[in-house]
Amino acid sequence: MSARKRREVRVGGRQVPLSNPDKEMFPEDGITKAELFDYYRTVARPMLTYVRDRPVSMERYPDGWEGRSFFHKDIPAHFPDWVRRQEVPKAGGSLTMAVCDDAPTLAYLADQACITPHVWLSRTGGLDCPDRLVFDLDPPSEGEGGDGPRADFGTVRWAAGELRGLLTGLGLRPVVMTTGSRGLHVLVPLDGRSDFDTARGFARDVADTLAARHPDRLTTEARKNRRAGRLYLDTQRNGYAQTAVAPYAVRARPHAPVATPLSWDEVDDPGLGPRDWTLRTLPDRLAERGDPWTGLHRARRSLHPAQRRLAALAS
Repeated sequence: MSARKRREVRVGGRQVPLSNPDKEMFPEDGITKAELFDYYRTVARPMLTYVRDRPVSMERYPDGWEGRSFFHKDIPAHFPDWVRRQEVPKAGGSLTMAVCDDAPTLAYLADQACITPHVWLSRTGGLDCPDRLVFDLDPPSEGEGGDGPRADFGTVRWAAGELRGLLTGLGLRPVVMTTGSRGLHVLVPLDGRSDFDTARGFARDVADTLAARHPDRLTTEARKNRRAGRLYLDTQRNGYAQTAVAPYAVRARPHAPVATPLSWDEVDDPGLGPRDWTLRTLPDRLAERGDPWTGLHRARRSLHPAQRRLAALAS
């Protein structure tokens, strides 16, 4: 391969390869692989806070975001030895996955055309016990009463506030982010002492409770043809080996939107949309506002008191 098509960039004390730097990953904006690589270098400090020590599933687009794509869970043999590996049990055996612990690894994933890293909800030291819950607030798609990425986003913002109120009343400390796609994710930090079955069951009960309060606007029905234009409270990600889009990850959508952590006051802004920040604008947001989730580890809570409070609401 010619020097023009491959070079090495020093990232965090390592020489990280950057192949085909001029490859357009988002052709409509002229965003190249080199720009994607640089973005992940730029946001590495806050992003790694939420990615470090978790197995990563790579959403790869070798021909750019509109081309063929695939999810890559097992770590390829050609990955450098400084990329951390983690063996994870699965049905009938095990799988060796990458763990993104540092800026060189984050940049290397970008070189591998991984536009979007998705991470486990548990850490390597306790794979069976999540230390976060994720509620995906999914608005109706086109054909269900939706109309593009801002369709019914007022309902998404409202639902996030209602969910925050319920979770806070249960003694938990939720945070929120745009997905860079259509909705919002509400994330709940946990102490990592409950297993996935417990956590997923709790998330489902919370969603059912909220949907029962607002049956005309919210649903937990997984089948689209039964949602009747209502917002879907999706808790399916809260299972063993399931993943969620990493905070600050770029999404494979027009103009390279970013999954962006928010403060709760931003959710009150009627002008908020799900793709408001992009690969090119997110670094300025960080420079101006900082990371709104700073200190998130202090918000970790046990599920057990919350379970008791939720049961009391149902009685």
